[in-house]
Amino acid sequence: MRLSARLILALGLSGALAACAGPMASRDSGPVEVGIVGINDFHGSLEPPRQAVNVADGKGGVIPVPAGGAAWLASAIDSIRAAHPQSLTVSAGDMISASQLASSLYLDEPAIGVMNRIGVDFNAVGNHEFDRGQDELLRMQNGGCARFTAKQPCALEPFTGAKFRYLSASTVKADGTTLFPATGLRTFGKGRRAVTVGVIGLTLKGTPNLVNPTGIAGLTFADEADTINAAVPKLKEQGADAIVVLIHEGGRTKGEPDPQGCTDFAGDIRPILDRLDTRVDVVVSGHTHWAYVCDYAALNPAKPFLLTSAGVYGELVTDITLKIDPLVGRVVSKAAKNVIVQSVPYTSSRGPLANTPLFPQFQPRPDVAGYVAKYVEASKQYTQRPIGKIDRAAPKNEGAEGGAGGPLGNLIADAQLGATRDKGAQIAFMNPFGIRAPLVPTADGTLTFGDIYLCQPFGNNVVTETMTGAQIKAALEEGLDDTGPKQVLAPSTGFAFTYDPARPSGDRIVSITLDGQPLDMAKGYRVTVNGFLGLGGDGFSGFTGKPETVTGPTDIDALESWISVVPVRSVPQEMRAARVG
Repeated sequence: MRLSARLILALGLSGALAACAGPMASRDSGPVEVGIVGINDFHGSLEPPRQAVNVADGKGGVIPVPAGGAAWLASAIDSIRAAHPQSLTVSAGDMISASQLASSLYLDEPAIGVMNRIGVDFNAVGNHEFDRGQDELLRMQNGGCARFTAKQPCALEPFTGAKFRYLSASTVKADGTTLFPATGLRTFGKGRRAVTVGVIGLTLKGTPNLVNPTGIAGLTFADEADTINAAVPKLKEQGADAIVVLIHEGGRTKGEPDPQGCTDFAGDIRPILDRLDTRVDVVVSGHTHWAYVCDYAALNPAKPFLLTSAGVYGELVTDITLKIDPLVGRVVSKAAKNVIVQSVPYTSSRGPLANTPLFPQFQPRPDVAGYVAKYVEASKQYTQRPIGKIDRAAPKNEGAEGGAGGPLGNLIADAQLGATRDKGAQIAFMNPFGIRAPLVPTADGTLTFGDIYLCQPFGNNVVTETMTGAQIKAALEEGLDDTGPKQVLAPSTGFAFTYDPARPSGDRIVSITLDGQPLDMAKGYRVTVNGFLGLGGDGFSGFTGKPETVTGPTDIDALESWISVVPVRSVPQEMRAARVG
């Protein structure tokens, strides 16, 4: 009914508007501009994460730009809002958990406090929001000091909860209602110049494969496209002129690093997008930690919406401009760009990284910087404690190599094997996507607890179980199959395998050896993985339900023990997982 009324009004006014020539006519006609400020996968990154946004230099190389940090992110968002008198700030999930220690120690209360100060309006629930269970997630929204975890809430100050609204359109409770509201509305302007933006927020259907089942008991995760398509007409009935989807699912591009591009875009989100109602205008995505801006009509002409992602850790923020015709109630143009949150120089595993004049350098917003400093100072007794030395930096693989663990993955696998030898462990595996940061020691090789926590912030216990050689091969194949992104498990010392991506899915492992001998497909072996993999995380169902499973220490305790037990721990350099063909 609203659309018809607007069309009637437009027709009725057409003659009058044509007769009016002057400033009043131009001021009261034309589209209304609304800015959408988008982030995703903040993961409690209170301080600059000591990572770079890589941008192609146009000469076959890459320009790494130091970026991130909550106070710098706040300034970047303020600068974007300054260009949009009417704006909405949104997040596509994983705002909390897998966080920096200063946030994690305090149950991510400071991450919520930062986002309250920044002024987020809506956040879609991501899979990591469920890491501490649904009761703790509800506390994040509603506040209070009820205890649902081993850590004590409100340890530094009272926690009042999120001022923004969580949205969870596809997360359904046993009674059929959603855990949080499915949608939200925000109206800008008044009278006939008023426009309304409708927002749908949801997580990926595969969330049960990514979190501890006890934390989501009684919840189901509905099909993403079906959920969005059911919400669109309801928002339109409520007067939405524009539809923005916040979804914690994503994809990746190929080629040179380009936060503004969409080259060879692929990923689990594409089948979802190809089924969406054409009245969707913008999809703000996440989960893959990849930055892109896509005119999706170039990929599927039937789906003319914008698709964006701002990478990870607050290193980028997406500036989206919608122009909405208030008379007919629809978006007439849309554009987006990713803004690099250039912050402060740091020393990476490859050496010092300076700022670049090619992009703006933001200054920390004082109120957010002061708030963060309070939590950082309180966490120093944990973060600054030396735990041992390593002989060299251990880089985290990035970009096209992000699906392989490399020397750092091998080091972690060795640590978990060493921690479970008393459980009979013979082999250990580490999932590369579970490695969050490089290990960069001081000049004399020293690492702190804060360093290793940045690398492994999950606190998963490791588990040791019995698997046959055939089951081990099948698990390795899962990381290389055509379902989801490729992930080459990093093995412990003595274990090696080769693989050929050109072979058919399910038969890409070429050879496997243990201590130089071919793995016996019928023989049982004791295998250690982190508890996330043991529950089938990252799609590795081959590690679930195995006999003689025993629980060991946490992954971070295993890493600390492995590094500290010798004067200087060598970072393994041998090739244990090799691509052939």
